[in-house]
Amino acid sequence: MLRLGGFLVFTQLLLGVYHVLSDIKPLVTLENYDYTKYHPMEEITSWMVMVVKENPEVASSMVYGNTFEGKNISVLKIGLNSTKSKKVIWMDCGIHAREWISPAFCQWFVKEILRTYKTDEKMNTILQNLDFYVTPVLNIDGYTYTWHNESSRLWRKSRSTPPKDCSCYGADLNRNFNANWGMIGVSRNCCEEIYCGSGVLSEKEAQAVTTLVESMKDRVICFLTIHSYGQLILVPYGYPEVSAPNYEELMQVGLEAAEAIKSVHGTDYTVGSPPDVLYANSGSSRDWARLIGIPFSFTFELRDKGDFGFTLPENQIQPTCEEAYAGACSIITYVHDKVFYNAATAITSVWAALLMSCLTSVIFL
Repeated sequence: MLRLGGFLVFTQLLLGVYHVLSDIKPLVTLENYDYTKYHPMEEITSWMVMVVKENPEVASSMVYGNTFEGKNISVLKIGLNSTKSKKVIWMDCGIHAREWISPAFCQWFVKEILRTYKTDEKMNTILQNLDFYVTPVLNIDGYTYTWHNESSRLWRKSRSTPPKDCSCYGADLNRNFNANWGMIGVSRNCCEEIYCGSGVLSEKEAQAVTTLVESMKDRVICFLTIHSYGQLILVPYGYPEVSAPNYEELMQVGLEAAEAIKSVHGTDYTVGSPPDVLYANSGSSRDWARLIGIPFSFTFELRDKGDFGFTLPENQIQPTCEEAYAGACSIITYVHDKVFYNAATAITSVWAALLMSCLTSVIFL
């Protein structure tokens, strides 16, 4: 009986070990990473490490700031090595914590670039001329908080401590940038979702973006910030009756992107400035980017139009990302071609004119 009892105990131990091991997920690689699921921050961080590890010839990462709670804010740099100073496309996701489709899109975007650049001649050319700087989650504290439980799922703001006269945490990071800060479409009540912070750039996350982007603003030619929801492409500015100097071109590029989006799954996106198609606001990163001289600056508001809102189901991740990728690529291609091909054409025209002038001078001599 003792032997039988020992055997039963040993068998139970083996079964216990088996169940524990069977619950352990396999090590994440880019090959088995599921882009049709929402992922908590620790999985996104592991994914970023894997992107660099598996694509050292084109991908790198760096920490460019810290959140209020001390978490590292990292950016993925995607581009082919070059000895020349390259132009930059900026993209950030997850500035509002509850907009889970936004980080999912940033990951999809990186995946598609890495998947296609070796075989797609256009994407390869773009990566030779441009570097993509992609921040999958900017509001890391807030995003992590939305994964705690159902009661925190719709948290929007950062997680900074409240001012002395208030008891509510966090500020709206997209009201905290130096772009007509605190003027319109904001609240000074720290318990409101659109609380703009105690001062311009009071939030460490907004400070981090400002410092990095301003350090290379002469190279940044396009600024894309990804949000949800509403199916919108927003152009500067959020302040009423004030338009960007290249407003007409921004609208043209935005409308072309909306057409590219529609061509994928038939989804309609509306293009315009916030006062025209959404609501007036100030302190946004989109407006700030245009104000410091970045010529092309857009906000994407991804699916849907309110049926699910911030809780977009996972079965909509793939179609949402597929169409938004087409829209983003439309903008990126336009910007790239304007900077590189138009510049080359202009230089060729100048040299042709000079050559003709010289030939004419020779003839008349």
